[in-house]
Amino acid sequence: MNPTKALVFSTVAMTVSFMIWSVFPPIAGQIQELFNLSTLEKSILVATPVLLGSIMRIPMGILTDRFGGKKVFTLTMLFLILPLVAAGFADSYAWMLVCALFVGMAGTAFAISIAFVSRWYPPERQGFILGIAGLGNLGSAGANFLIPSISKSLGISWVFFGLAIGIAIMAGVFQIFTKDPPKPAEPKTLKQSLSVLKYKATWHLSIYYFLTFGGFVAFSVYLPTLLKDLFQLEALDAGLRTAGFVLAATLIRPAGGYLADRYGSKKVLNIVFFGILVASFVLSVTLDHFVHFSIICLLLSLLLGLGNGAVFKMVPEVSSGNTGTVTGIVGAAGGIGGFFPPIVLGIVMDSTGQYNLGFAFMAIFALACLILNYSGQKPKQSRIQKSMEYTT
Repeated sequence: MNPTKALVFSTVAMTVSFMIWSVFPPIAGQIQELFNLSTLEKSILVATPVLLGSIMRIPMGILTDRFGGKKVFTLTMLFLILPLVAAGFADSYAWMLVCALFVGMAGTAFAISIAFVSRWYPPERQGFILGIAGLGNLGSAGANFLIPSISKSLGISWVFFGLAIGIAIMAGVFQIFTKDPPKPAEPKTLKQSLSVLKYKATWHLSIYYFLTFGGFVAFSVYLPTLLKDLFQLEALDAGLRTAGFVLAATLIRPAGGYLADRYGSKKVLNIVFFGILVASFVLSVTLDHFVHFSIICLLLSLLLGLGNGAVFKMVPEVSSGNTGTVTGIVGAAGGIGGFFPPIVLGIVMDSTGQYNLGFAFMAIFALACLILNYSGQKPKQSRIQKSMEYTT
């Protein structure tokens, strides 16, 4: 199969999956009114899919390395039909919360897609190509564009039923039109796959992605709530503005990979972390001006997108034979980075009546990443590979 074909189908499948992963934020306000939820309960509902979608990236990445992206991706998409249909019939908060948990499996599409695509391309093109594969994040923008309109026209239930139909069609298309690249002569054992946890590079990338992708996810799922609470925007207007944030962060991601290919990930990430530090600090001291808030959010979207691309340039360098595992671990860290901020913001809002303190925490974490990246060294592939050969 042509590598471009693998890239295109994988990116489209990830886009549909991410639309499902992002189904709750655009309609969270309606669900809150329907079940009479508190701010914290709504935050937990919005964040719950992120939790399972993050944790399960590790085993799904390992399974992709072992059994191939075609089989794992297709079965994952078919599984999503079940919680989506169940959510369409949900008549209580507890039922909806359980459905949200299993809808989170859509988030594992990232680890599967990256592991599937990376084996089709040489290392020198990994930064740019994996940046393009990451365009599947556009599904989050699509969710913010389409879901409020569907909900308004057909009701909340048909949001879930419609997505169930869409993912079923995508699973069939992926099964028919894709195939896996040639497998390694001898599949890795679980112990060999998890050996990447021994490397500092794995943990450093996980910390960086906790900030960059976690920040992207947190804004994607909570920005509609912020816009509604801070500036009293309607759900559709807030959804469209959030979609713009997601679009900017996603479209610039390949540029982050390209710049990392050309100038090195460390230099790009130094700029990214410093920019996030400054922008989040400004948000921590003022949240009452809509224009300023919008400009800073746009700047953050660009910085987070560049950071996501730059981080994943380095993932295949950790261990080319275990790309799925490293992708799963780093991706899980990024997803978990998106799980906690909405809950923290909900707690901060309920406790203090304002969101400022939450952005102060983001500034502190960005400073920690900047110090770690500035003092650390870019992983050397030859050294790491030699260590892998010795340990396996």
